[in-house]
Amino acid sequence: MDEKNKIAHLIDHALLQPNLSDPALEAGCRAAAGWGVASVCILPHAVARCAELLAGSDVAASTVIGFPHGAHMSVVKAAEARRALDDGAIELDMVINISKAVSGAWRDVHDDIRAVLAEVREAGAKLKVIFENCYLDNNQKIRLCEMCSEIGVDWVKTSTGFGTGGATAEDVILMRQRTAPSIQIKASGGIRDLESVRLFRDLGCSRIGCSRTAEILAACNGLNS
Repeated sequence: MDEKNKIAHLIDHALLQPNLSDPALEAGCRAAAGWGVASVCILPHAVARCAELLAGSDVAASTVIGFPHGAHMSVVKAAEARRALDDGAIELDMVINISKAVSGAWRDVHDDIRAVLAEVREAGAKLKVIFENCYLDNNQKIRLCEMCSEIGVDWVKTSTGFGTGGATAEDVILMRQRTAPSIQIKASGGIRDLESVRLFRDLGCSRIGCSRTAEILAACNGLNS
């Protein structure tokens, strides 16, 4: 596999800007299928169409839950997850309840993640848990790493891309060190070039969330997309 394909297989192509039109969402799905990325992470209302457009490809349909602030009630997040899975999503990226995390209400954070994970596991799908690290201190990040390891999610993820900061090398290093080896790491937020993708890959990330996929892949091996 050449460099371009290796990089593509790391990418969750993000189509999450609130002003994306239906034609833009569909064009993004078709482009992602051609690139052979890992998944398309799309606005929740477009999941069914995304799954339809990706059918027959190796690209997964994915979406976000409780996005971008994580403040939805757990029952709402679980219902949102159930609908997304019914619409064809096979990977979900949920935002933790940030307010509860910074308040130290860890049982509430735990139960919130478990509520979504129950829906995901029933459907045979996968769950990424977004910390939104820009709002957390290191002790809170570590607590979340340990919690997600105990619960058994599939990925822990740095950021939504809509907070005050995105992925950093320091956060990824901490997450890799403090999360069980069986849990994967996803970097997201502010990743706009090939150099950054390679950095986070080398730090142990198995997925990279970004919207500038075309530009990143064009930079691989001097090839044009």
